[in-house]
Amino acid sequence: MLANKASDITNRGVKTMSQNNIPFQVLDWSRIDNVEHPGQTGLALWKTLQLPGLRIRIVTYSQGYLADHWCQKGHIVHCLEGELTTEHENGERYVLRKGMTYVVSDNLSNHRSVAEGEVKLLIVDGDFLASK
Repeated sequence: MLANKASDITNRGVKTMSQNNIPFQVLDWSRIDNVEHPGQTGLALWKTLQLPGLRIRIVTYSQGYLADHWCQKGHIVHCLEGELTTEHENGERYVLRKGMTYVVSDNLSNHRSVAEGEVKLLIVDGDFLASK
């Protein structure tokens, strides 16, 4: 019945978040390997679950991390530990502390991450954040 309700909503012109069905699953992040991504300074360690149209990551930035690029992608970023500064290309800066979240759609800001101390984040991005 749920599938019929979802298709009814789509048929009435309301877009659903994704056309992909994700089966129930439990993630044991301790079993997912870290992949290193060097920044301009410091290092980012990513544990990634990639699904069709959806990427979920636990990202740890080392002390002194500075992203090596300005990002235009949309994200949902939740701070699990530490403190993250998000710099915008126009000079604005936002601080994200443990328990705080930021959300942005694709192509709505040029931003990069800066970490004075180690920081651990849960980051979700995907097709549902495409700007309209």
